[in-house]
Amino acid sequence: MLIRRAPDIRSSEITDFQLYLDRRSFLIGVAAMALAPSGPATAAVSAGEPLKAKRNEKFAVQDAPTTLKSITTYNNFYEFGVNKDDPSRLAHTLKPRPWTIQVDGHVARPKKYDVEELMRLFPLEERVYRLRCVEGWSMVIPWIGYPLASLIKRLEPTSKAKFVEFTTLLDPEQFPGQRKGFLNFSSLEWPYVEGLRMDEAVHPLTLLTFGLYGQVLPNQNGAPVRVVVPWKYGFKSAKSIVRIRFVSEQPKTAWEKATPSEYGFYSNVNPAVDHPRWSQATDRRIGDFRRRQTLMFNGYADQVASLYTGMDLKKHY
Repeated sequence: MLIRRAPDIRSSEITDFQLYLDRRSFLIGVAAMALAPSGPATAAVSAGEPLKAKRNEKFAVQDAPTTLKSITTYNNFYEFGVNKDDPSRLAHTLKPRPWTIQVDGHVARPKKYDVEELMRLFPLEERVYRLRCVEGWSMVIPWIGYPLASLIKRLEPTSKAKFVEFTTLLDPEQFPGQRKGFLNFSSLEWPYVEGLRMDEAVHPLTLLTFGLYGQVLPNQNGAPVRVVVPWKYGFKSAKSIVRIRFVSEQPKTAWEKATPSEYGFYSNVNPAVDHPRWSQATDRRIGDFRRRQTLMFNGYADQVASLYTGMDLKKHY
């Protein structure tokens, strides 16, 4: 399975893997020095411990990776706040160890996993994926994890398992964005819930993720465990997961509950289906001022289009 190279990227723009690993230590040091005066936030915002994984070239796009600084300082993670810098600024409030993930529902082998145990179940690999935000910006991120399908096979889902539901930690002490504000206002209904159809969850591209850029996941990027579904808009990739549940009915997801006319269950990247308030035809790669044409399914059409054969993608947005 080969992921096609984006047509507008020159070979001179591609960052060599070893080069960015060499840069990682430098960037960590620079970030630490820049953030040193901020007190307790420094350790959480700076990069995490090294996490070794061999790159899987079959799942590595040739686009130049977005810088570690941009990946860790420009985020949507409403559990910390609605501004792009809230996750990095408040990341120190999250305590990703110890951490457990309850896996249950329609499976023969339900279990509560410690995150360290879950991380060691299968060999870790690095995959370089495009990430496309529904807001019209994009990144390229070298993630570390293993196929979610490997875990699902181990759990032995029953015939009743049609969907997989992911739940993020609910703890306003660790996630300031979950606290009730003025007039009891909250940006979303907590806890954050996302979901995938079973065939989407077991697709080879869907990654259970524990790290990025050669390190364990920083808090602001969904530590200690998240999913990455690269052909969907970024909010479909649930972060800081505490429960994975196998269900028979389609889950009602957080953004569907909040604004059903704007955010559907599938939320596949589709340049032909605009958001009600802006176009999805182009996106701006973070670090690049020019806009580029958004690719169908974020450039993964050859791999995933068959999942939606016969579906009206404007209706099932």
